[in-house]
Amino acid sequence: MSNTSLLTMFILEGLPHTPALDIPLFGIFLGVYVFTVAGNLLILLVIWVDSRLHTPMYYFLTNLSFIDMWFSTVTVPKVLMTFLSPAGRTISFHSCIAQLYSFHLLGSTECFLYTVMSYDRYLAISYPLRYTRVMRGRTCALLATSTWLSGSLHSAVQTILTFRLPYCGPNQIQHYFCDAPPILKLACADTSVNEMVIFVNIGVVASGCFLLIVSSYVSIVCSVLRIRTSEGRHRAFQTCASHCIVVLCFFGPGLFIYLRPGSRDAVDGVVAVFYTVLTPLLNPVVYTLRNKEVKKALLKLKSGSKFT
Repeated sequence: MSNTSLLTMFILEGLPHTPALDIPLFGIFLGVYVFTVAGNLLILLVIWVDSRLHTPMYYFLTNLSFIDMWFSTVTVPKVLMTFLSPAGRTISFHSCIAQLYSFHLLGSTECFLYTVMSYDRYLAISYPLRYTRVMRGRTCALLATSTWLSGSLHSAVQTILTFRLPYCGPNQIQHYFCDAPPILKLACADTSVNEMVIFVNIGVVASGCFLLIVSSYVSIVCSVLRIRTSEGRHRAFQTCASHCIVVLCFFGPGLFIYLRPGSRDAVDGVVAVFYTVLTPLLNPVVYTLRNKEVKKALLKLKSGSKFT
């Protein structure tokens, strides 16, 4: 970290809105956050207590729920503070570092995890006879660990490169949390290297993951179309539909922002709401409302029935 940094705190400008919307937006974001944490905790509980859900698909879903719960926690509480008072907009230099590192750790890990989950669905539908032999417990643990290690490396690179630069003023971040692109606008040095790294390390890597996911689902569709019974095709499509919905909501806004690291548009903060606030909520909503196995497990948990 550079010793020439003079700033000790930043001021988050927050979401663009009129002061009259502070209380309504506070209520909306608080409600979304509560449902996000409660919903993902519920998924973790249901999968843990129901032995029938101890499969690779739900193993990766527990990782996704855990990530989404903390991904939302990294940003939303600070957003809520910005709605309450001007003092809530300030964030210390070191807290900003911690927020940026945590945000990129969880976000990039989720990006890699979506790719792994699409590969898991591809194997399950296209090669059902080989699936149980390939996706054993050790393989699942190795894949999940790899996503976390890759996310840690990515986050460390982004954090170190961002805060090695000197920051001597101004200190107003045109965003509602500490992220690399808006922070770089405040640096008292050339940021071209950082912007190139953001474009390659986030934009290109995320685009690559998205293309791998798309290719997996194209292969899945081809396999599903070969299924003779309409019931079998419907079940296979239903299994993958929820994953596709969340993936599109996560990757679309992210690529819009990180493929334009030098952008100064205020709309970037509004777009970021989709993958920082709404996507973590979509996970429990989509996977519970569109998944019969999870709904059955929830009903058993509610009625107090024994899980077998």
